[in-house]
Parts: sequence; C-alpha cells; structure tokens
Amino acid sequence: MDLLILLKALILGVVEGLTEFLPISSTGHLILAGQLLDFNDERGKLFEIVIQSGAIFAVVLEYRRRLVGAFMHARSDAQALRFLVNVAIAFVPLAVLGLVFGKQIKAHLFNAPVVASTFILGGLVILWAESRQKYTRVETVDQMTHLDALKLGIAQACALIPGTSRSGSTIIGGMLFGLSRKAATEFSFFLAIPTLFLASLYQLYKERHLLVADDAGMWAVGFIAAFASAYLCVRWLLRYIMTHDFRIFAWYRIAFGLLILLTWQMGWVAWVDH
Repeated sequence: MDLLILLKALILGVVEGLTEFLPISSTGHLILAGQLLDFNDERGKLFEIVIQSGAIFAVVLEYRRRLVGAFMHARSDAQALRFLVNVAIAFVPLAVLGLVFGKQIKAHLFNAPVVASTFILGGLVILWAESRQKYTRVETVDQMTHLDALKLGIAQACALIPGTSRSGSTIIGGMLFGLSRKAATEFSFFLAIPTLFLASLYQLYKERHLLVADDAGMWAVGFIAAFASAYLCVRWLLRYIMTHDFRIFAWYRIAFGLLILLTWQMGWVAWVDH
C-alpha cells in the first residue's frame, strides 16, 4: 500500500471524525479536503462512506449503555420505547427526501462555491439562533414528544445541501424548537446512528463494484482515525456545551466559507465539482 495513500486516509479520517458531530459540516470539509488531496474520485467517495462508519461507532461506544438499555426494555418501559420511536420518526424526513432528491443534489450542489456559501449562511443562522431569547421546555431527550422528533427530523433534512451540517441543523433546530442545548446535542448524536449507518450501507451496496481487497489497509487507517477522533470530539463537545454556546462555530463557518470563496474567485485553488 502506497504510504502517501495511507497518509491521505489518515488525514481524511481525522477530518471526518472531528467534523461529523460538530455544527460545521463533515460533508463540506470532506469535499474540500478531498479536492486538495486529489482524492475525490469514485474511490475517494467510497472511502468517505467507510470512514463515516468509524464515526458512527464512536457514538455507539459513548452511549452503549443507553442504547442497549433502550432496546432491552422497549417492551416493558414506555420511556425506552418512546425514545426509540422518536429516533425512528426523526430519521424519516431525511431518508425520504434523500431518496427523492439525492441524485439531483449530488449532481448540482456538491462543489466548492455552494459549500462555501452554505458554510457562511449556516454561520449566520447559528449567530441569529444564539442571539434570540431562549425558552426551554424540553430539558432532556426523554422529555421529547413525537412532534419534537418530527421537527428535528425536518431540520436534519436541511443537511442534504452540502455544507449545511447534519448535526448543526439538528442541534440549532432543536434549540429553536425549545430543546435545551444538551438535549438537542444528544439527540443529534442518537439520530446520527440510523442516519449514517443506513446511508453508509445503502451507498456501499450501490458502490460494491469498487470494493477491492487492495484498499483494505487504506480503509482500516481511515476507519480507525475517524473512530478515535470522533470519540474524542463527542466527549469534548458534551463538556463544552455545559458552559459555552455555539458562536465560535458560527464564526469559524463564516471565516472558512469566505476563505474558500476567495481562493475560488482568485483562482488560487482549482476547485471543481466533487
């Protein structure tokens, strides 16, 4: 296995792990990082699916007791059952809209100018959301209703536009709908499990012709890097939100988006469609 390929795999795995659960768009970062590393061909797209799985397992590990308990007691515990049903309800909007519009979105919106623009717009939305007077009626995930779950599912569906951020849409949407910062953040983690897992399985099935044993080393490096960085990021974010808001991520999004637009407009980087 080429050492340069392994280095690219390591870098992209870390990028995926650090950005998947922060409100800064992992898809947007992977599009841009893949472009800079010249790793955005069909092989690179399949690799992104593999490392996404690593990030999923990080959340599963962090919340393993909660998840196992919910499945084991769903028949006897109404709260456990409601939790699982809420996650299922919230998953539906993105799944349906992704199946209907996924091809058109990938064909027309997976490019640097769109990603940069949505980075900036998302940052402005976060600043607006954080400046509003907050009314919290749902302190924990267990207090969420089915309607709350549906609203967050619709918010998550906005992330079909690359650069928007799946976690950002869910978290900020949850806060606007009356969830506490902690409840919105944790539910975005739980919702990521079926969303990313089923999306990865679907894409792996579609791209199964690209699966070759020679790439196993590259996949392993990327998977482990994504898993480790995502696990550390999730644990850090849970501590961070106890005493901080999301404004720092908003300013990062705006600055990063402007940088991409500048390099594209000036021709310093030859950004092309993903």
